[in-house]
Amino acid sequence: MADQALLASEALSNSRVQRSFQNTRAHGALDADIIIKNAPDPIFVADLESKILSANDAVYELLGFRTDEVLEQSLSRFISPEETREFTAALREVIERGVTRNARLNPRSASGEVIPTTLNASALRDADGKVIGAIGILRDMRELDKALAYSDSLIKNAPDPVFVSDLEGKILQANDAVYELLGFRRDEVLEQSLSRFISPAETREFTAALREVIERGVTRNARLNPRSASGEVIPTTLNASALRDPDGKVIGAIGILRDMRELDKALAYSDSLIKNAPDPVFVSDLEGKILQANDAVYELLGFRPDEVLEQSLSRFISPEETREFLAALREVIERGVTRNARLNPRSASGEVIPTTLNASALRDTDGKAIGAIGILRDMRAYEQVVRDLQESQSELQEKILDLEKFEEVVVGRELKMIALEKEVENLRRELAKFNPGGRGLTL
Repeated sequence: MADQALLASEALSNSRVQRSFQNTRAHGALDADIIIKNAPDPIFVADLESKILSANDAVYELLGFRTDEVLEQSLSRFISPEETREFTAALREVIERGVTRNARLNPRSASGEVIPTTLNASALRDADGKVIGAIGILRDMRELDKALAYSDSLIKNAPDPVFVSDLEGKILQANDAVYELLGFRRDEVLEQSLSRFISPAETREFTAALREVIERGVTRNARLNPRSASGEVIPTTLNASALRDPDGKVIGAIGILRDMRELDKALAYSDSLIKNAPDPVFVSDLEGKILQANDAVYELLGFRPDEVLEQSLSRFISPEETREFLAALREVIERGVTRNARLNPRSASGEVIPTTLNASALRDTDGKAIGAIGILRDMRAYEQVVRDLQESQSELQEKILDLEKFEEVVVGRELKMIALEKEVENLRRELAKFNPGGRGLTL
């Protein structure tokens, strides 16, 4: 008798829900029915015992069942016992909060395929506002899960350290390269805040980078210096892109770290080379702004560092030479180098200093040209030697002309003496004709 009474009570309860559902439809749910029927996503209506009361064509298409095989059936027919409990919990959340989001369900189709889906559900209320069931929207996650599996594979096999964090900086996922870089075990990294590994100042910078990710979808070359398990501070750069949910909302960030230890050593070495180079060496961006210079530059121009750094090169050279320098920069970008461009910077004393410029490309970590490293050669001594040579050549030319004139005079005299001697010889012969014996006359 008790069992019969329980069955009668359940039948009465179900009958009331059905009447409430029908009354709800009769009191203006026609538009909702049209929306549900024509929605591209699978939508169903269930009572509070998870019995399916209504479903659109997309549900039957997703599961491959006929209408009579779905309606009036418990959702537990299509999902596992564990997921049935989760759906019941989701229903309780719908009753309490009016909505539940992104619950995972994996219904089994008519062919036996387990289909990964997410469930978003809202409360179905009667005319008095009482919750009598739920309207559920399923999203087929097969393609998305494939994409996620592919992205997981990319992250796992990436040569650079890659991690995924939520918007509070909690690390949700990391690849082996992260553990190798930091020297921590997996359980010492996952579910930990990034603030555990970086300084408070860098935590604020990372939070700012996350805001930039939310606003722009990406952030580039933020500096982070995480502390490894051994206590070593490791210089890195962070490039991050937005991690989005199926609705396109940013829910976190995918971060790629680049170990900068070797590059920083190389930069320190190049800085040392620049600083200690005997020739004037400077670094400029692609607009000609001077970013770095060695002491030889200040010695050459006679300016203080604050009068040179962050200044445009156009401050020191003529407008025409500025155009030539920008053309040289374009050549650096295209060919990687330019040679023997002429520049004549004006020093602090006003002297115009002749120089030649040899420049090579300054590249970022991705190999993109971001500026130029220029080496100037002071040409004053060379030009003085050239002037001295030119003066010596002029003096030598004058002496050659004098010698030529002297030679003309000397040669002229010799020719005259030869002509005179010939004339004297002729006269002797003539006299000999008139005085055969040679008596009384000599010449």
